Amino acid sequence: MKVLTHALIALALLIMATPAIATIEVEGDAYINYSSMYLWRGFDLSNADSVVQGGMDVSFKGLTLSYWSNYQIEDTEMDETDFVIDYSFTVADIVGISVGHILYSLNGDDTGEVYAGVSLDTILAPTLTVYYDYDQFDGDAFTTFSIGHSFDLAENLSLSLGALASYADNDDYSDLHNAEFSAALDYAVTEQISITPSIIASTPISNDAEDVLDDEVMGSLALTITF
Repeated sequence: MKVLTHALIALALLIMATPAIATIEVEGDAYINYSSMYLWRGFDLSNADSVVQGGMDVSFKGLTLSYWSNYQIEDTEMDETDFVIDYSFTVADIVGISVGHILYSLNGDDTGEVYAGVSLDTILAPTLTVYYDYDQFDGDAFTTFSIGHSFDLAENLSLSLGALASYADNDDYSDLHNAEFSAALDYAVTEQISITPSIIASTPISNDAEDVLDDEVMGSLALTITF
C-alpha cells in the first residue's frame, strides 16, 4: 500500500507539473540545498555530516503536493524520501487553516503523520501546528509554535528571521522539547530563480529534552526555481 501511495503521489506531481495542463494555473517550485547536517526537530540525523536535500512543491487551489529527499554525502546514500499532501484555506480575513499528511519513507521503516495548523496573517505571522504519528510511532505527538518576519534590504534581497518552540508527547516524555532560531538571506537572481543562505540554531528547553538533544547549529545554501 505504501509503495502504491508513493507511486500515486509521484505521478500526480508529474502530471500537475506538465505544460499540457498549464491553463489550470498550477504553481510551485523545485529546490536543492546543501546543508552542514540533517537537523530535524532538534535531532542531528546525519551525525554532523553534510547532506544534500531537494524537493518540489506543486499547488492548485489550496491543495499542495510535495516531494522531499535527503542524501547523506558521507554514506553516499539517499536515506529518506517524504511525500506531503496539504490543504490550506482561510476561515476569516486573517485566520488560515492547514491540514495534511506526511509519509516518511525511511529505507523500509516507513511511518506516517497527520497534522493540523492555524496561523494569523498579522505581525510576526504566529502559527501553531500539531503533528500526530499514527503508524510506526503510534500515538506520538509533536506541537510547534512559530513566529517570523521578513525585511526587504534591497530590490532583490530580503532577510527572514524566525523563532520556534516545540512540545513533544511520546513514550520518552511529555514536555517542552526544543527552541529554534533562524535567519535567511533570499537573493532573487531572476523572477524565478533565487539563492538562499540560511542558518538555524536549536537548543533543548527542558530537562527531559536535554537528555536526548544537544545544542546544534546548521548552515545551508539553497537554490530555488519557481514556476
